[in-house]
Amino acid sequence: MPELSQLVRDRLSADPIGWLTTVSPSGRPSPRPVWFLWDGDRCVIYSQPDAAKLKHIAANDRVSLHLNSDPDGGSVVVVAGRARVLPDAPTADRWPGLLDKYADLLVRIGMSAEHFVSTYSVALEVVPERAWTLD
Repeated sequence: MPELSQLVRDRLSADPIGWLTTVSPSGRPSPRPVWFLWDGDRCVIYSQPDAAKLKHIAANDRVSLHLNSDPDGGSVVVVAGRARVLPDAPTADRWPGLLDKYADLLVRIGMSAEHFVSTYSVALEVVPERAWTLD
């Protein structure tokens, strides 16, 4: 794994939403917002089992994760890396810290933790190969 700047590590730890971009079989970039948890080495994302991103990753594991900019378009963080499904991962409620990070957002959108766990049942990881910022 590359050495990540403090800014990148801080944003990966704190930001609630990232834009995961996969590549469709036709070569089209396919960004989508995701919840993720940074564990210091990788981002863990839970997905619905029928999501297109899982098919894309099975065919091409190169992805990027973009973090939102500030309101003026600054403080951009982009992480490029490889993604893979984690077939033996615990359910989202057993991944340390994941539901804690999103407890307030779950309440705001009216989703129970149980519904999230049953709906987003496939874990994947994104391991950074490089990262860059526009600050």
